[in-house]
Amino acid sequence: MTRGNQRELARQKHAKKQNEMGKGKRNEDGLSAAARKQRDAEIMQQKQKKAEEGGKGNSKSK
Repeated sequence: MTRGNQRELARQKHAKKQNEMGKGKRNEDGLSAAARKQRDAEIMQQKQKKAEEGGKGNSKSK
């Protein structure tokens, strides 16, 4: 009899944990979709610049 109750309590606990984890990710930055897209594009451009600079440095040393 107690196993059913334990299972139900575990399900509720897990659902609460998953709900809290989902909330934190969405509200973390507070940006709109367009602003998030622009921010991500800038980050990718910076990464590409670093990769190109790193690639040039490696080819010169060979």
